[in-house]
Amino acid sequence: MKLKFIINKNYDKEMIKDMKLGEESLKYLEEQYKIGFKYLKYSQREYQISWNEINNKFSRYVEELTGYEWFYDIYYCIVSVIHPGISNWGDEPKIVRWWCENPYTQRRITAHELIISHYFEIYKHYYKQYKLSNGQVWALAEIAALASTSLTPDVKEFWPWDSFGYYTDHNYPQIVDLQKKLRNKFLSRKNFDNYIMEGIKLVKNYRNIKP
Repeated sequence: MKLKFIINKNYDKEMIKDMKLGEESLKYLEEQYKIGFKYLKYSQREYQISWNEINNKFSRYVEELTGYEWFYDIYYCIVSVIHPGISNWGDEPKIVRWWCENPYTQRRITAHELIISHYFEIYKHYYKQYKLSNGQVWALAEIAALASTSLTPDVKEFWPWDSFGYYTDHNYPQIVDLQKKLRNKFLSRKNFDNYIMEGIKLVKNYRNIKP
């Protein structure tokens, strides 16, 4: 798997519309593209340089951890002036990350968004018979991404400065209870499929969970 950082103004705008952020956000985007485009290009270049240092090892890490190859050879990360992070729920190989981070510290959340997309693909290909809602799959994917980017010894080499670990003070308080229950399930898993099944059993108690 290769991750390519790109600029795509139209995609950025579509995400504003999809997330119902309003005219002010569209106006802000237009202003930033006029005033700060060279800085957007700078972030695109520097993010790519930083990511290239870990791409191959990270790609193998996720495949070995999950037991599933990536579903696409190339993924695209739209460098956005407005969206901190957006994953794709298995419809296309695209994620979104905003432009205003350090090129090295952006790595973990970029990886997080990729893992969410990978989890959705695994579910859609191999577990959809369990008929979870999109919100339930999203919750499990978010938690799996948190675990996969913090709870294994190997992952620390990709962001050795990161001290947040398996943090719960994120923007999704609705998943914290489930997240805590799945921590030991991840650490004691026989394999990733076992972890997925444990998550499916538990998430059925959270029927109305949503992003």
